[in-house]
Amino acid sequence: MTITNVTRRGLLQAFAATAVAAAPTYSNAFGFLRGSGDVRRVQMYSGRTGEKINTIYWVDGEYIPEALDEINYFMRDWRTNQVKNIDARTVDIMSAAHRLMDVSEPYMMLSGYRSPKTNNMLRSRSSGVAKNSLHMRGQAADLRLASRSVSQMAKAAAACNAGGVGKYSRSNFVHMDCGQVRSWGS
Repeated sequence: MTITNVTRRGLLQAFAATAVAAAPTYSNAFGFLRGSGDVRRVQMYSGRTGEKINTIYWVDGEYIPEALDEINYFMRDWRTNQVKNIDARTVDIMSAAHRLMDVSEPYMMLSGYRSPKTNNMLRSRSSGVAKNSLHMRGQAADLRLASRSVSQMAKAAAACNAGGVGKYSRSNFVHMDCGQVRSWGS
């Protein structure tokens, strides 16, 4: 299932398609956060639900509310079907890291929002799940790319210097969040 919404966002996507090709490359991934005239996109799919999302969520200095709603729904707790507002700063980090890696493939999202019930269940199965996980606040995502290693993804996310980056090489994913700048894992 592909999530789509043909409204203002759809019109902006058509307009912005040419801007994406012409968008400048920045040495600091978050340099574009200070400017205007830019376009931010997030591309993901979920192996759990079969859903895909490919949306422009920011154009010329403004978040697009309908696109953020789509992202919130896509990143919901699939176990409980609960939706939470995802912190746009996390989406910005994901987008900036993706852009730095210069890939066209979408992220595979393993985990976005987690309800307290889901987080407790996962904690009972793994010591790697934090009791007060930022996933429960809608401030974290666990992501994978087939074309990039965990180390490459983590370096791109860390280059944003804007949140936490966890490397989970054995499980082949990277945790990105908008909390304090820190890193962990191998």
